[in-house]
Amino acid sequence: MPTYIAMLNWTAQGRQNIKQSPSRLDAARKGFESAGAKMKDFYMVTGKYDLICVIEAPDDITLAKALLATGAAGSVTSETCRAFSEDEYRKIISALP
Repeated sequence: MPTYIAMLNWTAQGRQNIKQSPSRLDAARKGFESAGAKMKDFYMVTGKYDLICVIEAPDDITLAKALLATGAAGSVTSETCRAFSEDEYRKIISALP
């Protein structure tokens, strides 16, 4: 199943209600599962982003639905990219001309 990395930032609303963040995370996990995706890992980080999620989804459409539903709650914004495992990376590189 494809893996995605979602780099999230709290919105002003999310920061204002920061103590509710753990319950929002729990709700997001359930929302991802009901959309057909799985949040494999979650990290609060320092630097440009506030949070990082590693997500598995069967396709981009499933991922987009899950992220849009999460973002619609108004507490986070996201920037997401497709992640390739080491095995996928090696296959891609070995197929180059």
